[in-house]
Formats: sequence, C-alpha cells, structure tokens
Amino acid sequence: MADALEGIRVLDLTRLLPGPWCTMMLGDLGAGVIKVEEPIKGDYMRWLPPLNKKESIFFLALNRNKKSITLNLKHQKGKELFLKLVETADVVVESFRPGVMDRLGLGYTELRRQNPRIILCSISGFGQDGPYKDMVGHDINYIGYAGVLGLTRDERGVPVVPGVQMGDIGGGALMALTGILTALLYRERGKGGQHVDVSMTDGMVSWLSVWAAKYLCSGEKIETEDMFLSGYYPFYNIYETKDGKYITLGALEKHFWDNLCEIVGREDFKEHQYSKEKRGEILSYLKKKFKERTLAEWLSIAREYDVCLGPVNTIEETFNDPQILHRGMKLEIDHPVEGKLKQIGIPIRFSDTPGRIKSPPPLLGEHTDEILTGLGLDKGEIEELRSEGVV
Repeated sequence: MADALEGIRVLDLTRLLPGPWCTMMLGDLGAGVIKVEEPIKGDYMRWLPPLNKKESIFFLALNRNKKSITLNLKHQKGKELFLKLVETADVVVESFRPGVMDRLGLGYTELRRQNPRIILCSISGFGQDGPYKDMVGHDINYIGYAGVLGLTRDERGVPVVPGVQMGDIGGGALMALTGILTALLYRERGKGGQHVDVSMTDGMVSWLSVWAAKYLCSGEKIETEDMFLSGYYPFYNIYETKDGKYITLGALEKHFWDNLCEIVGREDFKEHQYSKEKRGEILSYLKKKFKERTLAEWLSIAREYDVCLGPVNTIEETFNDPQILHRGMKLEIDHPVEGKLKQIGIPIRFSDTPGRIKSPPPLLGEHTDEILTGLGLDKGEIEELRSEGVV
C-alpha cells in the first residue's frame, strides 16, 4: 500500500499538544517521524497524569507512528549527532520559545548549512518576531489575544472557555501541517527549503474571517446581532429536549428555516428568521416546543422533514455514534507495554494513499540504537555516548 508522504523524514523536537499532533498527522500520512527527546526525562507529556499503565494517556494519544531517540542537545556531541540526522531529513519541527534553537546552535541558518533542502517549522504562541514573541502563554491566552474568546460568550455576555484547545490545534497544529506540506511542495518544484513560522495567535486571528469583515471594511464595532451564527438568533441555537438532553438547530438557509417553522406549527415565523423584534417571541416559543419531545423523537422528525437538527453528544455518545464508527474515527492498536489502546482515527480520507497506523507510540529512546547505527556508529560508541549522558 502506498503512503502519500513515503520517503519524507521528519525530526520532531516538540512537546505537549500542538507539535506532536502535527507530527502525528505527518506520520499517519506516511512520513517517517523521529521524536528527539531529552535523555531520562523525555517529552514531559509522557508523565502527565492520568497514566494508562506506565505512560500518560495524553502522550499515547499523540505519538503513534513515530520513533524515539534520546539526545542531549546541550551537549556538543548531541548537537553533532542531531546535525547528522538533519543531513538526511526533510523537515524539523520545533516548539521552543523563539531564540532557543539559535542558542542551541541549531537555528535555521545552521540547519540550512547542513542541508539546503531542510524545512524548519517553528510553532510558538506569538511567532518568531514582534513585541510578544518572548511572552509565555497557553491556548486560552492566544484565543483571548486573537479576539476569538471575545466572540464566544454566554447569554450574560460572559466569555466562555471552549471545551477543546482551539489555539493549539486550529491555530498551531493545523497551520503547521499546512505550512510544512506547502513548503515540501515548493521544494519539490526545484526550490530549496525554508523556515515556516507558525504563530498560534496569528492562526486564530485568521479564524475571525467573516466576523472581522464588517470591522475591517467599515471600522464599525461588531455587535452580537451581527454574529448570526453565535446563538443570538433562534434559527441557529441550542435547545433542551423533553428528556433533559440538548439539540442543535442550524436552519441557516431559508428553506431549512421554513421546514422548521412547519414542523413546529408556526408558519407565521417564516418571514421573521432575522427579525430582532420577533426574536424574543420566537426563541421563547422554540424553547417550549423542543421540550415537548425527546431528543430521539426530534432527530427522527429532522430526517423526515429535512431540518438541520443534531444532538449535543457527550464524548461517550460520540464514540458510539454510527457515523463516527463507520468513518473509522475510533480504532484500536496494540502497544507492547500499555496493551490495547483505543485511539482517534485519521480524519483525512484518500482514495489511493490512505493514512494508516504502522506503529504504536514509542517508548522513551526505544529507537536510539537503531537510528545511531544508521548514522554509522557501532555498539561501543553508542554505549560510550550513553555513559556520557549524550543519549
């Protein structure tokens, strides 16, 4: 079976969530990913509770299809070995603070000296330059600066913390994946490598898209009613059902709204989809109406009458949903220490080069000897490096 990224070699210096998610995707699509970790400690995500058996469930969820080598990059011999790996690599992914790679003597200039075709992707909170580049932060900080959190408010107008890491994945990992694949394509057209600078904050600012259009074009403040997909209007909202569950209504197009008005017995609402004057009346009516039937009953009606209704699933319900199961978004792999591991599947489908899982998350340094042997070192040299704390 062919792999889309077969022959692409990635050196992964990242930790925690954004970088490992990105490199896992590259591995799922066929790239050979070598996770370079600090001796003894490794990626500290390995030890973040709760543990499955010996390693964190979070680490196990993000590091399949990778090999692990331990290298002390602060040791001169460790740097030299890493640069040897760079000679045979296509991509280096790192998520240190800006300037750390340069201080280690492994900045883009040095990497390119070793390999003019190398692509370095740096993932950071605010990017490699600018007044905030050295500031610390996490997902919630980035989406706050980006304005995304300011647009995500409850009925009282209070900002709500999202249930998933939007900045880490959407602003960081996905942007890095896009940047890396774009740089690889550019290089394959006969050009050299380049430095891909991914700011998680920049990535989330780009998500503002249509909501920023009014402000950027006119300078006018964005009001709640301008955000017609925010829950302000009744046609795009969440309602409680008779059995205490919740249902989503996404009747954005006029014909879907008309269908909804018919099944709830209020055809007079059809012409008031965007009405601010009727908003309160319609919202109140729908809240009462949806409580008259169970979630299952409403979903059955939705299929019959072509209305955009769906459940607010729990995690358990999601991974037992027939559509999710059919698409292979829950699967199981074998791990030599952790046993059977349930994992999220690969979200991108290809007709000819489907992604696949070829290996479980690696043990710390599991492939150190194998990789160093590939660089020409013998067993004695490797043991000497180990005694010196290099690997």
